Amino acid sequence: MEMEMEMVGEADRKEMADEAQDSAMPSPPDEPVGVPAGSSPSGSDSGSDSDSDSDSDSDSDSEAQDKLQIEALESQLYNNPSDYDAHLQYIRLVRKTGDLNKLRLAREAMSTLFPLTPAIWQEWARDEASLVVGVDGHAVIEKLYDRGVSDYLSVPLWYDFINFVRENDPSVCECSVAGVSKGRNLFERALTAAGLHVTEGNKIWEAYREFEQALYQNIDASDAVAKDKQVQRIRNIFHRQLSIPLVDMESTLQVYKAWEAEQGTSQDVESCDISKSFPHVASAYEKALDMYNARVNFEQQISREDLSEAERLQQYLIYLKFEHSVGDPARIQVLYERAITDFPISTDLWLDYTRYMDKTLKAGDVVKGIHSRATKNCPWLGELWVRYLLCLERGRSSESEFCSVFDKSLLCTFSTFEEYLDLYLTRVDGLRRRISLAAELEVSSDYQHIRETFQRASDYLAPHLKNTDGLLRLYAYWARLESKLAKDMVSARGVWESLLKISGSMLEAWQSYIAMEIELGHIREARSIYKRCYSKRFPGSGSEEVCHSWLRFEREHGTLEDFDHALQKVMPRLEELQLFTLQQESRTADQKDNNIRKNDHEKRKSGADITDEESPAKRRKGASQITKKSFLKDKGQVQNAVELRKTGDGKIKIGDGMDQQDTKGSAPDTKSKAYTDQCTAFISNLDLKANNHHIREFFSDVGGVGEIRILKDKFTGKSRGLAYVDFIDDAHLAAAVAKNKYMLLGKKLSIARSDPRKSRKETTGHSDHAESVGMAPQKSNYSTSMGRGEQVQLTGKNTFARPRSLKPLGWDANKSRTNEAEDEKPKSNDEFRQMFLKR
Repeated sequence: MEMEMEMVGEADRKEMADEAQDSAMPSPPDEPVGVPAGSSPSGSDSGSDSDSDSDSDSDSDSEAQDKLQIEALESQLYNNPSDYDAHLQYIRLVRKTGDLNKLRLAREAMSTLFPLTPAIWQEWARDEASLVVGVDGHAVIEKLYDRGVSDYLSVPLWYDFINFVRENDPSVCECSVAGVSKGRNLFERALTAAGLHVTEGNKIWEAYREFEQALYQNIDASDAVAKDKQVQRIRNIFHRQLSIPLVDMESTLQVYKAWEAEQGTSQDVESCDISKSFPHVASAYEKALDMYNARVNFEQQISREDLSEAERLQQYLIYLKFEHSVGDPARIQVLYERAITDFPISTDLWLDYTRYMDKTLKAGDVVKGIHSRATKNCPWLGELWVRYLLCLERGRSSESEFCSVFDKSLLCTFSTFEEYLDLYLTRVDGLRRRISLAAELEVSSDYQHIRETFQRASDYLAPHLKNTDGLLRLYAYWARLESKLAKDMVSARGVWESLLKISGSMLEAWQSYIAMEIELGHIREARSIYKRCYSKRFPGSGSEEVCHSWLRFEREHGTLEDFDHALQKVMPRLEELQLFTLQQESRTADQKDNNIRKNDHEKRKSGADITDEESPAKRRKGASQITKKSFLKDKGQVQNAVELRKTGDGKIKIGDGMDQQDTKGSAPDTKSKAYTDQCTAFISNLDLKANNHHIREFFSDVGGVGEIRILKDKFTGKSRGLAYVDFIDDAHLAAAVAKNKYMLLGKKLSIARSDPRKSRKETTGHSDHAESVGMAPQKSNYSTSMGRGEQVQLTGKNTFARPRSLKPLGWDANKSRTNEAEDEKPKSNDEFRQMFLKR
């Protein structure tokens, strides 16, 4: 099932947000939202009456048009709430009308579905700040900033948050004890989130120092103890900043020396030597400077404007690999946050990030928040929801929170039904473990929740996963819990019976049912199941297998009478199956004989065109060699036989029915499509879950993608991890090959240009015999499951070079020709069948 969730790329999302910010900048505080800048709210005349009338008419038309667009967008969002672009357009138009209540509702609706970009949060906070007054209004805006900084890492948004609190919170402005504590807590939060940002983190540190220095100025000069304590606080902030690799570290060091000189530590800046006054600070500074120099190149690469989005993402991954090798968890987390801010819907990034946090922290509000943001950014990936549920279980979250997250996950659209199955099984796992921990958690938990979850999974997945291992795994788990956890064998057998109604032709379902009964010691019940299924028709050799399985069962568990009874039932069934197999083989042999006779007839018709220089024996050998090369030994590839055609110049050709010389011959072969691979990329090491959508999205930055063909196993139909991707021209193909070793779904792809000429060269050395019998060597479009249009040389027994003097075993020169003819007369299929049955 193809993914239907309509999501925009990260580049489009950022472009839309910037566009929204540019086209809908907040009005000044003294002007209401929706009034154009420079216009008078009172509507006083500033021009002639005619100009006023013209402007009025224009404004009226614009308002009417905006109203129609708003109504259309409301209808669109009602039908498809996940349309990101429609949300942005709707917010922009509502903001233009000045309807603040509707604007708030629009932004709230969008924030519940998507994380908002920092630019959108800044615009929202500024709009509210221009209209609200009083302490209560300021508290509302603080909550908006608080929500905004939790979506993505943004130093400018943190800076706006801090400045708003410093300028508008009365307790902070008055430097009260509560206000100072609130300000410091806010700065520490900002430093935890963005203080390690190599290129922008110094802005938070500088604002923190300014805040503390302002507090120092407000301390009474007579309070020497308080002043000394504040000086030491400022000094500690300097020391902490100088121990972190940040941009402009040298400038920070000079500012620190100047500040120490003011405090009387030294006479002037030049004479201030921190290595003597504070040796531990000097050592930490040198180490931080080395760390910064080691990261300068990485920072330059991820900030280059000439790189494509895919190349920048690859540079982030290289940078992350370096940070992983260093092993600082806080620095790794900050870099992950920076990466997802630039690439918010990169599934590979979110998978790596959540996997790392699960391994590092395992549980806690921080990890839970990361998983929540991951599922909001990439709701179409089932693995992220599974990890979210496991994170909630590690943190021992409430059952209501479990249910809420699980229900949200089922509303998403995944690419495969196996992802839904994993979600249901993960939910059941958590409920099962919750029962065992019910006493410890002091909560009431019963088995009914598990049964209801299994039933929901069966109702939804059974029609789509019929006769699959996934559905068998679901029902086997369900039956095992019914028998062992609920101690209800009646319900356990009912589960298996329900599966047999859905997938009764699946041998594994019967075998698993029997295995459960044997494991529990219910021999009589297992025997009754054998009696029900031994006569059923199963794919392949399944019918024979279940018969032999019953006999083994009776040998190990039954009495002699039970074994004799099983023999009486099984042996006629095995004979029936054996006869059926012989009939099938006979039909196949007859069909093959008919094909051979047909080919012989065609060759006899074309024999008149063979040159007279060739002897009849040589012509027979050549025709026999061509016939043998026309069929493959593998029964699964018989239908791909090579056509024999007659050209206009009197020569026999081996072709695919598509040669231009054959204008009156047979119709071209339409059973298999031939691909030239002239502008095609070959991809290997592809994740088995990857589909055409994933590959097309992977090459979205390259563009020019034509047809995508994922190679699949001819028996199971599953992906083999290989694919061909056609491009419209060589330029796009070269750009695609340049993405070699890039990551897709957690696996590093190998991308190379497909070159079918190699296989054509390999076939040119096998055309000598064709020329010897008067056949022009031709290219063949015959393809196997691997070649996909590549030229394959057909092979067979080499009979044309056999010595003519070679005689069959038992040859008697004195034997009459009549007896020889009678001995060598071939028997028909019916005669062979009668001989076999007599034996």
